[in-house]
Amino acid sequence: MLHLRYFVAVAEELNFSQAARKLHMAASPLSQRVKDLERELGQPLFERSTHHVALTPAGAALLPLARDVLERVNSIPWRLREAVRPQRATLLIGMPSGIHPALRARVRELEAACRTTYELKRWPGRSNGLAEAVHDGRLALALVRLPVSDPALGIIEVMRERLGAAVPADRFAGRESVTLDDLRELPYVATAPEAMPAYFDEIDARLNSAGVRKRIRINSSDYSGTSELVSGGIAFSLTMLSAESPMHLYRLDNVTVLPVVDFPAELTTGLLFRKDRAEPGGDLEELVTEARGIFAERLSA
Repeated sequence: MLHLRYFVAVAEELNFSQAARKLHMAASPLSQRVKDLERELGQPLFERSTHHVALTPAGAALLPLARDVLERVNSIPWRLREAVRPQRATLLIGMPSGIHPALRARVRELEAACRTTYELKRWPGRSNGLAEAVHDGRLALALVRLPVSDPALGIIEVMRERLGAAVPADRFAGRESVTLDDLRELPYVATAPEAMPAYFDEIDARLNSAGVRKRIRINSSDYSGTSELVSGGIAFSLTMLSAESPMHLYRLDNVTVLPVVDFPAELTTGLLFRKDRAEPGGDLEELVTEARGIFAERLSA
């Protein structure tokens, strides 16, 4: 291999002195090594004179062969690393609508942290369907609205978001908060159960117990339909109080979101995974360990 390197250096420079400087050696031993290669191959590779060096036909034929061999040898280290490195697997993480930007930032952090082993892709859905997909193994992880009661699933509680009342702005002009008494004359918009997290069933029951009993039930899963009713001044709904929540993108004109001072309510989001896949030796052990670290501190909004 060294003889081939010496030959290529001289063939590229067509000058023994310049090739020797390039190789950090003296010209005399370089000339000797090239003669050794010529003797081994049984062919003259260079025509030499006092002021001229040129490739012979044999030298011209050898040059591309020598370059190819050297390139292959030089590529051995990275080819070997690629051969023994575990191949990246594509995994899916479930994402319900309305995920807070702070949670999305942590998902991006997880994607970056496991990039050498996994390619983590996001998959949209509703909380109940995403939880089922984690159970079935179709999703590796999922952010879902709690509660989830499947004993096969591990849960990392990652965020709590305060809920407020989305009310007609003209009716509550100048107000910074509302009470249950303020809401009793307005129907509560109860969206189709399959479109809402299970926690909203509990919210519905709590409102009913507190005397807020009027209801408008819509079958559409489109949140903009709820906003239309609130904007029209005939109903109220509950949604994330934080102005940073993407749920505020559905807010139309004449809709404002205010805290309900005597009705504390929070929506909790958890990160789900299958317990058996996260155990030592499980295929998601590394991913879940990384996720536990990134999501260790629960967020609030």
